[in-house]
Amino acid sequence: MSRCETPADSPGLPKSREGDPVFAEPWQAQAFAMTVRLHERGVFTWGEWAEALSREVHRPGRAVDGADYFDCWVAALSTLLAARGVASEAEQVALADRWARAAEATPHGRPILLENVPD
Repeated sequence: MSRCETPADSPGLPKSREGDPVFAEPWQAQAFAMTVRLHERGVFTWGEWAEALSREVHRPGRAVDGADYFDCWVAALSTLLAARGVASEAEQVALADRWARAAEATPHGRPILLENVPD
């Protein structure tokens, strides 16, 4: 198995001293977990994922210091989901908008649920 075929050896992934993935924000861990799960379900190979992420990381305008690594991660995942017919770009934008409206409509301290979106 090459380095690009295993989630744990993903180049650029921040790691602890023990070699475990570390995340600055919960959403980064969630994006990582979703990607691994989609890979496990056969939506894409880890090599395909590595290629998509590499394209995104090397896109002009990206942070040289890697500060936007997980933004690249999410953009690459979004691109793959659209390319595989899992969720079109328009569907992803609409769902993100619903979640944003749900967050705005949710009282502080309560769970954010799509059911909270006003009609």
